[in-house]
Amino acid sequence: MRTPSRSESKTSPSATARFGDWLYAFDRLVLAVFVVELLLRFFVYRDRFFADPWRVFDFVVVGMAAVPAGSVFAVLRSLRVLRVLRLVSLVPSMRRVVGALLKALPGMASIIGLMGLVLYVSAVMATKLFGRFAPELFGNLGTSLFTLFQIMTAEGWPDIARGVMAQSPLSWIFFVVYLLVATFMVLNLFIAVVVNAMQSQVTEDLEHEGETHTRLVLDELRALRREIDTLRGSSRT
Repeated sequence: MRTPSRSESKTSPSATARFGDWLYAFDRLVLAVFVVELLLRFFVYRDRFFADPWRVFDFVVVGMAAVPAGSVFAVLRSLRVLRVLRLVSLVPSMRRVVGALLKALPGMASIIGLMGLVLYVSAVMATKLFGRFAPELFGNLGTSLFTLFQIMTAEGWPDIARGVMAQSPLSWIFFVVYLLVATFMVLNLFIAVVVNAMQSQVTEDLEHEGETHTRLVLDELRALRREIDTLRGSSRT
């Protein structure tokens, strides 16, 4: 049994040193199961195999896992851990979350554009106003953008504001207005868009489940009616 090479396993050197052979054998066994499963799916779905995005995802991930360790593409083998995302297609609640996030992407793109505008305008103003007081924070546009992004996340912004206020006492006005606009308004729009998309997704799923249930009930009623008609016909004869 071959010990895994260093390029194959670096996440836990101690575990590799103690159980390297067993881990390699388990990895080969799991990969063999995945390959067999993929071949069975090919056999069942045939031309329709690539019609499902999740089957395409499985095919890509298993293909990456099968890349030889010495290949120039061996770094892609680390992406085989993405296979755990198959749980998304198996758990209905996860499917709803992913569906809601995908549905929220157009609205989120608009909010990202708005946030970029707010961040850019604020960075230009901060560079002009505070560049000479705090060049390490607002010396140029790039530095100002990074500093304001940090302030937008509310990470250490009081220390930044107090450092600038020591040189410019009225600078608190800029920081307070920027926090109100960027953090409390724009960032909360992300939550609003995602919640709205989640509610729409849940409503659509419930409507679909209701339609499916109604269709099943109607099918059962039609089948029962056909059976009754058959029994009536047989009794008449």
